[in-house]
Amino acid sequence: MHQCGFAATQAAYDAAVARLFAALDDLDRRLATRRYLFGDALTEADVRLWATLARFDPVYVTHFKANLRRLADYPNLWPYARDLYQQPAFGGTTDFDHIKRHYFGTHPRLNPSRIVPAGPLLDWQEPHHRERLAA
Repeated sequence: MHQCGFAATQAAYDAAVARLFAALDDLDRRLATRRYLFGDALTEADVRLWATLARFDPVYVTHFKANLRRLADYPNLWPYARDLYQQPAFGGTTDFDHIKRHYFGTHPRLNPSRIVPAGPLLDWQEPHHRERLAA
């Protein structure tokens, strides 16, 4: 994401956005057949991916111009993110307002006015039905 947002040329941005969405597309395909990245149990990989997913639609789509698709547009990544969020260790420790205020307020080159957008409005509590993928 950062490579998209801080790209200094169109070519650099185009390359970065292509790599980013190729990776997200691969993750979405992977999550079509398994509840978590490596099967039925949470791993460190899921925990590390959460930080990116939690920030994607609220920040990265607009702030870093990573707007080819939103997380909410992915048929498997979006329910997976909601599955993680609905677990206390994830949702109970995630403050979307703080995340947005931090990013939109600390990169004056990208957002000189420091205006924090009101949206997006996302329903992180919507049922995810990911448990059906467990063995």
